[in-house]
Amino acid sequence: DRDTDKKRIEELLEENMVLEIAQKQSMNESAHLGWELEQLSKSTDLADSEKSFVFELNECASSRILKLEKDNQSLQNTIQELRDASLTSRESSLKFVELEKENQQLSKKIEKLQNQIEKEKQSNQDLETLSEELIKDKEQLQIIMETLKVDKDRQIKDLKQENDHL
Repeated sequence: DRDTDKKRIEELLEENMVLEIAQKQSMNESAHLGWELEQLSKSTDLADSEKSFVFELNECASSRILKLEKDNQSLQNTIQELRDASLTSRESSLKFVELEKENQQLSKKIEKLQNQIEKEKQSNQDLETLSEELIKDKEQLQIIMETLKVDKDRQIKDLKQENDHL
């Protein structure tokens, strides 16, 4: 019996708590409904003044929206101009890079040609030196030939004389 009484007391306590919560909610709802009713009565009194105020707010908002749209359009134009300038700048940069590469290639070609010119100059100097040496050798050989010819002529003369003498 005690156990059933305890269970029954617990059930009643739970039911009591549920009823208290429902009562509080009901009181809150009625307070809220009272507040809404009060707001509605105030709003009907102020409806006319609010309408003109809302109209003025709408006009201000419209003019502000128009101004913001103009500013937005101006900013869009500026952005497009900056994009165009950026593209032009990129194209110029690319052209500059291409010209720089071409300039480097031409510098390498010029350097190669200068090296070839130096080699040619050295080769020409070598040939000139060789030519001078060959001219000297030729002159010496001519002198030797002259000497040998004179010697030969003298020997022939001597041999003729000796032949005649014999």
